[in-house]
Amino acid sequence: MRYLTDRKRAVGKGASGTGTEHHWSMTVSAVGLALLVPAWLYVFGNALGKSHDEVVATFGHPFPAILTALVLVVGIRHFIGGATIMIEDYLRGTSRKLAVIGVTSLGWVIGATGLFALARMAL
Repeated sequence: MRYLTDRKRAVGKGASGTGTEHHWSMTVSAVGLALLVPAWLYVFGNALGKSHDEVVATFGHPFPAILTALVLVVGIRHFIGGATIMIEDYLRGTSRKLAVIGVTSLGWVIGATGLFALARMAL
């Protein structure tokens, strides 16, 4: 026999059963993106409109390459987390599972493609 009350089982858990972990993850990634994206836009804006060789030279330097990789990884993780929450709010059953798998797969495919393109330019 379990001696846990309903309240004790519910403490620290939100509707999804993960507590505030997801909220903090999304908050931290949003703050990270708020700091990274303006710097990345400056780097990207300077490279925009230049020749192919100049763009490759720009992203061949460590700072622009690392900044772009960080924006990609943090942005994709933020996208996956937000899209997953929206899917969990509106879908149920098998369609929910398939949609979460699809969004997660799409996000990481986009991220991997971006990182591959960045590696091709930087190396």
